[in-house]
Amino acid sequence: MELRHLRYFAAVADTCHFGQAAKRLHVAQPALSYAIRQLEAELDVALFTRTTRQVALTPAGEYFRDEVERILASVDNAVHGVRRLADGRSGLIRLGLTGTAAFSHLPQIARTMQQELPGVALQIQTDMLTPEQCNGLRSGTMELGILRPPAIGEDIELRTIAHEPLVLAVSAEHRLASEPVVSLADLRSEPFVMYGNRESAVTSVLLRSCRQAGFTPHREHEAPGTAVLLALVTAGLGVGVVPASVRSLPLDGLVIRDLPDAGEVELALAWRRSNDHPLVEAVGRLIESLYAADAASAGH
Repeated sequence: MELRHLRYFAAVADTCHFGQAAKRLHVAQPALSYAIRQLEAELDVALFTRTTRQVALTPAGEYFRDEVERILASVDNAVHGVRRLADGRSGLIRLGLTGTAAFSHLPQIARTMQQELPGVALQIQTDMLTPEQCNGLRSGTMELGILRPPAIGEDIELRTIAHEPLVLAVSAEHRLASEPVVSLADLRSEPFVMYGNRESAVTSVLLRSCRQAGFTPHREHEAPGTAVLLALVTAGLGVGVVPASVRSLPLDGLVIRDLPDAGEVELALAWRRSNDHPLVEAVGRLIESLYAADAASAGH
């Protein structure tokens, strides 16, 4: 039994007319009649009653019609799904984000994907530092990351999508909370809350900027990610220097101030170099376009 036999049967069952069915299928009527006889012979059952005036389904034919409709619908859905998958419009993407990227861009990413790629399921892992994301990309537990360069280890491809200045985070009771702009020199004697991972891109930029300002920051407390870092700062345990996207996270008791001489960090889209799945490329292009649009609007 071939798939074409089922499609031929469905057309005849729908029209109850071999001539009309043949015209719909763009086949010769004798070829269609022969194919139906082949199908009946294989099933060893009559699917139609035929007279000179009419063609009608037998009870077996009526049952078979319902089953064939279900089978053909499943086949069509499978074909459609395979094509969407090959075009990068269907499937699952596991996306890792740095803490601040989640605060500022995740709602926009999720909303745009729902609009542009509704067949793609998005699984999010947030507040991941760069080393953790690179490990996830290499191990295959995630397909895309939004992280701070440089990448840690090999086989990771990066595409810069944004540059973010570093800003100062202090508790509302801190002496610098009322200052609109602060310099690094003002932080010389302050205890710092810093990321616990020494390979953090934010920490690398901060240490370099502090050296240029003539001091080494005093690491009073360490945090595994941005959310914990900001909580410790809010509690008054030290000051924090973080990417400016934390401004999108309203937190009672936390004050964000400009820190012009602290430098800036890159934000990059990351994926495993050997992962050439079209879905990864499709979602990556969408994310990159969102950040490019934000940068263009900020420049006006």
